[in-house]
Amino acid sequence: MPNAFNFDASPFDSLSKGEQQLVRDNVDIAYFRKDDVILDVGAEPKHLYVVIKGHVAQMEGDEVLYMYGPDDTFDSRGLMAGKSSHRFIAQEEVLAYELAQDTVLSLIADNATFSALLFSSLGDKLSALSQRHDEQEMQSLTLARLDSAVMHPPHYVDADTDIVEVARVFSEHNTTHVLVRDDTGTLPRLGIFSSTALPRAILDGRPLDDLPVGDLATYNLITLPPDSLMGEALTMMLRHRIHRIVVAERAEVLGVIESLDVFSFLSNHSHLILTRIDQALNLEMLADAASQTRGMVQQLYRSGTNVGLIGNLVQEINARLFERAWQMVAPRELVSNSCLIVMGSEGRGEQLLKTDQDNGLILRDDYTPPDNLQQICDDFSAALTRFGYPECPGRIMLNNPDWRGTRADWVSRTRGWLISGQPESMMNLAIFLDAHAVAGDGRLLQHVTQRLWELSTDNDATLNRFAAAIDAFGSGSSWLGRMFSIGEDSDLLHMKKMGIFPIVHGMRSLALANGIQATSTVDRIQELVTKGQLRKDWGDELKHALHFFMGLRLKAGLKELEMGKPVSGEADPKSMSSLDRDLLKDSLGVVKRFKATLRQRFRLDVI
Repeated sequence: MPNAFNFDASPFDSLSKGEQQLVRDNVDIAYFRKDDVILDVGAEPKHLYVVIKGHVAQMEGDEVLYMYGPDDTFDSRGLMAGKSSHRFIAQEEVLAYELAQDTVLSLIADNATFSALLFSSLGDKLSALSQRHDEQEMQSLTLARLDSAVMHPPHYVDADTDIVEVARVFSEHNTTHVLVRDDTGTLPRLGIFSSTALPRAILDGRPLDDLPVGDLATYNLITLPPDSLMGEALTMMLRHRIHRIVVAERAEVLGVIESLDVFSFLSNHSHLILTRIDQALNLEMLADAASQTRGMVQQLYRSGTNVGLIGNLVQEINARLFERAWQMVAPRELVSNSCLIVMGSEGRGEQLLKTDQDNGLILRDDYTPPDNLQQICDDFSAALTRFGYPECPGRIMLNNPDWRGTRADWVSRTRGWLISGQPESMMNLAIFLDAHAVAGDGRLLQHVTQRLWELSTDNDATLNRFAAAIDAFGSGSSWLGRMFSIGEDSDLLHMKKMGIFPIVHGMRSLALANGIQATSTVDRIQELVTKGQLRKDWGDELKHALHFFMGLRLKAGLKELEMGKPVSGEADPKSMSSLDRDLLKDSLGVVKRFKATLRQRFRLDVI
């Protein structure tokens, strides 16, 4: 029997050594000529097929539903159902493993992960994979170096500095500790004083403005070099019962790591970046904090963190980043009399890597903005560009007067988009429906959206024109058939066009039709399920498909960034693993069924 069977390909990578031997003992190799029908509709499969060489087309009538290549497995569902529901045709000479039905049944009975990856729905497959990722996540994080974390910059005071002055340092620098220099002895020494020692200072009895910090500082510092591991820092903290470790290279102090930083790092980097943003004193420091986001996203994704959670964390970080930048650029009176909004994937909490700016500004009706408002908005857009967010080609930014105005202006503008029904108006309305407040008075956005929803129409013609955008990038019926192009390079698959946008805009359309004001796609799905407008299992499949497309797009984008290329949002199916191709096939199937449902719901065939 063949010994070259690829056990690194899904779902066989989940098998134990004993189960792998069972496969070797019960597998044969079959040969098919070009145009041979391997399985026909209604045929009773006796084997599970794994392609070794060549390509096999799965047909539904004259339409190619999917193209199977090397390491891909078929027809598992037909094997379990007792008959094949599709025709499978060799597109060229094909070599394939044939795994006996009894062996497959034995494997699925003994191995739940193998069974899930082979037969289950998209959600169950992703759940099985998530469990496997979780087992590896903590180990990978504890092996990270200390200098990959966000260290607190050192703040020094002399030992004779009084406690009141130290408290001012805490407040001015938004820190909880200072390093204390004591040069009074024979040898200079360095200590630390933290906010947790303030009660001890108060109980000392001496006036705080006459109490030297050196009398209460701790001088037995625990230090580690920057190339130490995160797990080592955690161990040292637990062993010495301390909450801070000084990171030093020889005699130079690089920063301080707190226990909260370590625990946050082991769960995610978001707390560390938010701390850096809060401590920033200027745009340069904010830009440095913004540069940490990509590393956080990369580590979280590679450790198996759900992309939906990553998107939520990125949204929180970006909201704080944009708020602090706006506070630095705009005068205080403008900040308090306006609402800065973000839209698009940023507004929905579905942005993973930095994309084009999509933002706007709502001003209070009775407020007169500064004469240099345009310059302030230009400065803000320039700051975001510096942070890595390029300007929007469509100029959907607050430095464009069309995307800022008073509350009354925005009410009139959004109502006009809704009533107009023109393609550009529908696009602008779709962008605004994802708006999320990040700075200033969020009630201004609430008022605009509330007035819009009061006018929200049940006019079928308007809703149908709005929903018609799901086909903006084509019907998508040929995506599955183009997964592999025989004899030539395959087309790259654009994740947003083929998968993300149809789900996002389809849910946006259903939300508009049902008066649902949630902005994230997942929240819209959940509310539609709660209202009985969507079956729960169908909603779950759509969420899983959306997150899979987002993850695949992120994976490809990170690879492009590592190669110094701009993020394209495209992925090459030929470079995917057999598992990713299988999940992509399932996800594309979900999108295809969803678009068919939307066409029926909004009667898109008559538009």
